[in-house]
Amino acid sequence: MAENKGENYIGALHDEDYKEKYFEPLIDHNSMVYDVSREKESLNGRWNFQIDQYDTFLRADWYANEKEDKSGLELPLDHDFEQWEEIKVPACWNTQSDKYLYYEGPAIYSKSFKYINHGEDKVFLKLGAANYDSYIFLNKKFVGHHQGGSTSFMLEITEHLEKENDLQIVVDNTRRREAVPTKNTDWFNYGGIYRDVELIRLPETYIKDFSLALAADSYQEIDLKLEVVGKDLNEEAEIRIPELEIEEKIQLENAKAKVTIAAEPELWSPDNPKLYQVILSYAGDQIEEKIGFRQIEVEGRDIYLNGEKIFLKGIATHEESVANGKAVTEAEVIENIKLAKEMNCNYIRLAHYPHSYKVAQIADQMGVMLWEEIPVYWAIDFENPRTYNDAENQLLELIKRDINRASVIIWSVGNENEDTDARLEFMSGLASKAKEVDPIRLVSAACLVDEKNNRIADRLTEYLDIIGQNEYYGWYIPDITKLIDCMENSKPDKPVVITEFGAGALSGERGTKDDLFTEDYQLQVYKKQTEVLGEIEYIKGLSPWILFDFRCPRRTNKYQQGYNRKGLLSPDKSHKKLAFYEMQKFYSEL
Repeated sequence: MAENKGENYIGALHDEDYKEKYFEPLIDHNSMVYDVSREKESLNGRWNFQIDQYDTFLRADWYANEKEDKSGLELPLDHDFEQWEEIKVPACWNTQSDKYLYYEGPAIYSKSFKYINHGEDKVFLKLGAANYDSYIFLNKKFVGHHQGGSTSFMLEITEHLEKENDLQIVVDNTRRREAVPTKNTDWFNYGGIYRDVELIRLPETYIKDFSLALAADSYQEIDLKLEVVGKDLNEEAEIRIPELEIEEKIQLENAKAKVTIAAEPELWSPDNPKLYQVILSYAGDQIEEKIGFRQIEVEGRDIYLNGEKIFLKGIATHEESVANGKAVTEAEVIENIKLAKEMNCNYIRLAHYPHSYKVAQIADQMGVMLWEEIPVYWAIDFENPRTYNDAENQLLELIKRDINRASVIIWSVGNENEDTDARLEFMSGLASKAKEVDPIRLVSAACLVDEKNNRIADRLTEYLDIIGQNEYYGWYIPDITKLIDCMENSKPDKPVVITEFGAGALSGERGTKDDLFTEDYQLQVYKKQTEVLGEIEYIKGLSPWILFDFRCPRRTNKYQQGYNRKGLLSPDKSHKKLAFYEMQKFYSEL
């Protein structure tokens, strides 16, 4: 319990347990509602903004905004929300001004908005993402705290709304040992509210969540799961899929339903990204979606899409652009997918955290399969129960967000973690949870090579459907001939996807095939890798590292200058390196 610091004016500033009162209510996956096609009011635009290095907003309860003392005398406040500079939302603060480029820590966003009551509506506040901790204050009240820098989150604010509203959000991107990801990563730590902020208006009784997918064991049936919330829970729900001439009444029990419906949909695939209009109704509430139907499964060492063997011709990518940091635009998402398809890819690995919801929606339309991942990255605090809860919540928020996206075929529970007992318990738990809530998708993780024995071997693979394998023969392991030995030493009983290989190259830097950081060296690595991997029977996919160069403070030599240069494109994507064309050719011949 925090020590009583007394009533003097600096008492709060002596209290180092000041954050305890902000741990709850914790905003998690349970507060999410299905928000596609809902009535929304955008809060995007200009917000007042101030960095807060000493976390004084939380320490001193600035949200109360008390301007007078108990006797009515004016107080000399250290803040004036309305007079702070304005910055754009959604955006990373790092891209708004050079003075914020390397800032890490708490920052305060403030905005006033009007609200018109529509009777018995329920209103939710949604943030598409804010990195990493978010503390929400509405009209001088603390309403919730969210952990996680890449997933959407929501909370109901109906009872806190007034005609005139003042909203403050403290966003803190401080890197912490117990967080997910932890303190040390291999990408830039952007901060801020970098995806949409919206008010979602729902009727008093509404559809909270639903999933619709091809039945696991049939191409002539689809499975619907549905959950509603409200007062009138005795009505029937209705689902309509006009193109399939489906119009079914659904009986609920305890506000939920799980039914199988006869249907013969045209199947979604990268070659035929067929989507159907789906209309779901209950008690006056309605959701309209575009959903594709497909089946993804593993049998032996093979991956099957809609009953046919497939090879995942892929590339990995970070969520970043030179101009916008993590606040990628829809146009930039489309550009990335077009570049991947130009390389003849049918698959993209979204590393190492959940990317924008727009990616899966656009991938559904454009026809590309996705690997989606949570940032259980490197040396996570695997023995900390709070860290596990954070990771599991991020996983569930991601799954709930993208449950109806046909393009998403794989949930990944992490990347490059040492094979320890604590890690095995932690990540196997996540894999099991993913299977429990979404049994029709595949589960994987990007594992490390067993360098001691030069083979693919990781105890976690027992819990995975696909073995994801990162290997850097020809780069961090300079002797690329060891790749052949590694493949021959390995006897996996499941399909293996090489989730990373590659080499750094500065765009335009030329030399011999032996000169590090040249396009020629990178090209040589790609040629030798594909020569070997293309002949290995159990390799069923590749996602080389990476589509384009991205920012990373760890990379400081004269070629890198703050960037990981393993991209096949320059950071602004204006220059294709030689290895881009090598992968394009390799995939075209598969």
